[in-house]
Amino acid sequence: MNLQMNRFFYILISLVFLFTACKTPEARKPIKTSSGSYIDYSVEKNKKMIAEEEKDILEIIENDSLNKYVNSEQGFWYYFNHQVSSDTEKADFGDLVEFEYDIKDLNGKIIYSKEELGPQKYYTDKEELISGLRDGIKLLKEGETATFLFPSHKAYGYYGDLKKIGTNMPIISTVTILNIEQIN
Repeated sequence: MNLQMNRFFYILISLVFLFTACKTPEARKPIKTSSGSYIDYSVEKNKKMIAEEEKDILEIIENDSLNKYVNSEQGFWYYFNHQVSSDTEKADFGDLVEFEYDIKDLNGKIIYSKEELGPQKYYTDKEELISGLRDGIKLLKEGETATFLFPSHKAYGYYGDLKKIGTNMPIISTVTILNIEQIN
C-alpha cells in the first residue's frame, strides 16, 4: 500500500508540475509609466538656455558700436575684421582650407590663443569641426578675418571640449582664412 501511495503522490506532483510549467508567459505591466514629461521639460529648459545665451550675445552686439554684425542663417553672429573686395572664391565642399583661430569666452577672456591652436587644415564639410566654425569658414574668402559669436549649440554644446570649455558655453572666435585650395 505504501508503494501505491508513493506512485500516486509522484503522479500527482508530476501532473501539477506539468500544468504549471506549460503555462504561457504573461507580459508584465510596467510599474511606472512615463508620459513624455521629461522630454517636454528638457525641451523647455533648452529653449530657455538658448534664449539666455542669445540675450547675452545681443547685449554684446548692442554695446559694440565699432563693428557691423551680421546675423547668419545658421544661428550665430559675426563681423568682418578684414574683408577682401576681390572676387576670390569662398570654400566649397571638399576644398582644403588653411586657417587660424582663437577662442574666447563672452567676456573676451582668451581660452585658446591662435598660437596655442596653431594653423589648422580642414577639408570643408569632410572632417569634424564644431558646427559654427564649419559654417563660418564657408562665409569667408582667402585673406579675410571675421569674429564669430557662437551660442553653445553652435560651439561645443553640452559636453564642452572636456578641457577648458565648459558645459553649454557660448564662445567668441576670430578666424583668419590663410589659404583655400579648390579641390573640385
